[in-house]
Formats: sequence, structure tokens, C-alpha cells
Amino acid sequence: MSLAPRMEFRQTQSLVMTPQLMQAIKLLQFSNMELAAYVEAELERNPLLERANDDGVPEAVAHEEPAPPPQDQDARSGDWLEGGSEPTRASMEARLDTDLGNIFPDDVPSERPNASGGGSLSDWSGSGGGGERSEDYNPEAFLAMDTTLADHLEAQLALAEASPARRLIGLNLIGLIDETGYFTGTIAEVAAQLGASAAEVESVLALIQTFEPSGVGARTLSECLAIQLRERDRCDPAMQALLANLDLLAKHDRNALKRICGVDAEDLADMIGEIRRLDPKPGLAFGGGVVHPLIPDVFVRPGPEGTWLVELNTDTLPRVLVNQSYHATVARSARSSEDKSFLAECLQSASWLTRSLDQRARTILKVASEIVRQQENFLTHGVRHLRPLNLRTVADAIGMHESTVSRVTSNKYISTPRGVLEMKFFFSSAIAASGGGEAHSAESVRHRIKALIDAEGPDDVLSDDTLVQKLKDDGIDIARRTVAKYRESMNIASSVQRRREKQSTRTGSAA
Repeated sequence: MSLAPRMEFRQTQSLVMTPQLMQAIKLLQFSNMELAAYVEAELERNPLLERANDDGVPEAVAHEEPAPPPQDQDARSGDWLEGGSEPTRASMEARLDTDLGNIFPDDVPSERPNASGGGSLSDWSGSGGGGERSEDYNPEAFLAMDTTLADHLEAQLALAEASPARRLIGLNLIGLIDETGYFTGTIAEVAAQLGASAAEVESVLALIQTFEPSGVGARTLSECLAIQLRERDRCDPAMQALLANLDLLAKHDRNALKRICGVDAEDLADMIGEIRRLDPKPGLAFGGGVVHPLIPDVFVRPGPEGTWLVELNTDTLPRVLVNQSYHATVARSARSSEDKSFLAECLQSASWLTRSLDQRARTILKVASEIVRQQENFLTHGVRHLRPLNLRTVADAIGMHESTVSRVTSNKYISTPRGVLEMKFFFSSAIAASGGGEAHSAESVRHRIKALIDAEGPDDVLSDDTLVQKLKDDGIDIARRTVAKYRESMNIASSVQRRREKQSTRTGSAA
């Protein structure tokens, strides 16, 4: 047997995940605000990218005179990677070794690629190269910031506590208060971490509970309400007993509450009214982050003869072009190999970005159009007619990969006559039909359950078993546990609690 080395040629197919292709994949799942931020960063980084006006002309050259032609052939020293001519689409794709076809695998690496690819994602956070701005320049740092709950509490702590040790304890306690205003840690853990006594930590927490907003720093809902009532001098023994039995209040068991609190029906009603005027989440008065408006990516409106018109929201699509005129001007003056390489990289990155944006828009429109076609009955008749739909159905219909559809529907919204809905809203599991007919979507079944419960009266409260039977009468084959799961997901109480609540309301109205 010979072990001599030999040379062989083998032809194989493999997916080359270039930084440019990863950029296209990432752009596909960006929301419109994330996309705008990314394009702004690319406009600052790449001198060949220009923001286009409404006529599709780069803003920077809309009023410029055309560049004069070169005097002779030798003056064209700015060739594209020594090629002697402008790069064609075919030559660029050959260099990139891939195109913008439907190549969106499920196992995309999570880390960002290196910057060597020109238009790589690592450049997203980079600042522009012009001017004297440093890499850490952030114009948002000069904007006025909303006061957070932590800042508000720390300012009060600095005024209320002079001891550095107790102030340090207070700062640690404030760090464990969530956005709703509740203390989420434990006294023992804070004491062990800081080497303080539990009594000292408890004392500082009691101090924080006197701060504004009233009720902040509480560990439970009862404690939060008690703090607010104490400030109003209304936390008497009867009210304390009511706060200790909030579960009975949630069940509307007023007879038990009257017996426990030792009050009559009128006094109990006054106490319940006071509790309802309190704030169960005092920390929400302070914004924890920026609230962005909901901007749809696609508009759907009725068309002629019962059809539906689907169009992209052009206001969310960045308008960028490759400034070929500027490239030709700069290319003539490029002399060193570094300048030529940088210029070629910028042109390659700019061309790829414009094509990626165009491909992204076409893909979103294609997926949205298929969703509208599948859910036409929902748009026409309402949520009860929402069809069961999954990603594979849409992917097979439009000839794309399932993962591509998944990325397209992430963080995208459609404006319909039924409201502005997330694309993922239209995908729901199927509930089988009892007669072997067309399946029902889970969302439409939830809507049907809620409609049946809303229509019930005090004397005919529907149990889960009754709901199952009524749904089967409507052609929906569903299990009792599924009905219970859907009811609980909509925060609807059980039939026993609903009957007690309705009877209590009727008794209160009669009185």
C-alpha cells in the first residue's frame, strides 16, 4: 500500500458567512429605529455613502457641477484594486464570494465579526471619522435626562442621613429597589454583605420608607399600602386587619372581612374605597427608560373589490446612495496602496449596504403580503376569524427559509384597520375543529372564551366544563385544561370567584 503524497481536486459546496452577509442578516431583524441608528453610523463612517433626497439624488451633490472628464488615461490612477475600471456588480459579488440570496441559516454566530469586512456590524458603535470628535463622543450625553427613582431616593438620603456608614447602607438598599418601588432583597443579605447588624439595616430601610414617593421601599403590597395609610393617619386596627387579609378582598368575600375587621358594611366600603385610592406601585411615577413611539413598518388598507393593499412605510426606510461622483474624484488622486485599499473597501461596503437595504425592504413586503393573504378573514371579520399560522407555512408559500421569515417578523409592526399589530401576532397555534373542518387559531378561541364570560349573568356563571361544551357546539374541539389555561392567561377568575363577585355587586347595588 503506497503512502506517497498526491494532489487531488474536489468540488464541494459550503456557506461562506462573510461579514457582509452577516450584516444583511442582522439588518433583516432590526426594528426601524435600530436600522436608522445603524445607517446613521454608516453615513458617518463611510465617505462614499450619502443620504438621498426625495428625488433619489445625494444631498451633498444635488447642486454640484459634474466632475470634468480626465485629461488622459494616465490621470485615472484611482482604479479599483488595480483593475483599471469601476467595479461591476458581478466583480463585487465574485470578490465577496456570496450574494444576497435566501441564505439565512439558523446557526448564525452571535458575536460580531471583525471590522475587516468593511460594512461589518462592529462598526455600528463607531463614531464618524470627520472633525475632532473622540471615539467616546456621544451627543446624547448633552441631553437632559429624566430623574430616575434611584436618583430621587439618593438625593433624599443625602439630606436625611449624615452618618457615612448609614448612608452606605442606604445606597445599597436603594440599589435593591425595583422600578415599581419595592425592596427586592433581604435584610440578612445586606447585613452580611456590609458587615452591619440586621437591626441597623432595618432602621435605614425604615428611614427610606419615609421618602417620597409614599410607599417606596416596601417589601409587600400590604406594607406598601400601610406606609401610605400611616402618612394619612388612617392605619387603625381595623385597617390593619383589612391589609392582613387582602386575599379575601381580592375574592370579594365581604362577609368574612366584616367579621375579621369588626366593622359594618358601610365602614368596610369606606375602607375599601380608601385602599383603592392608594398607589400599589409608587415607583412607576419615575421613568425607567425612554418610551419610543410605535411606528408601523407596513400599511394595510382595503382595496377595490374586497382586496387588501399592502405597502411599506417609506418614512422608516433609510434613503442612502453610493456617491459615484465623489468616488471618481477621490480615485483620481489616490496614489498609495493604502489609499486605494481604503477607497475600495468603502465602495464595497457602501454598495453592499444599499443592496442589503433594498433586499430587506423587498423581503418585508413579501412576507407581509403573504401574512395578509393568509389572514384576510381576520382583517375583514375580526379576531374570531384569525387563522392558525406558523412560520413554515409562510416560508413555503413565498419560497424562503423559515429562519428568514422569523427574522423578518421580529420587531416589525403592521398598521391594519384592526390596529397596529406586531407581525408575530398573526402566528398562533391551531385548535382542531370538532367536525373535522378548518382548525381555529388559539387567539380566536381566547376571544370566544372571553366573549362567553362577558355575556354571563349573576345566576348563570359558566364553569370551565360548560365553556368546553359551548365551544364544542361552535365546532371547536378543546380540552378543559386548555380552557382553564386560556382563561388564566387573560386574568379571568374561576367560576366560583366570578359568581361570588357578581352576587356581591348585586347585593351592594340593592343596598
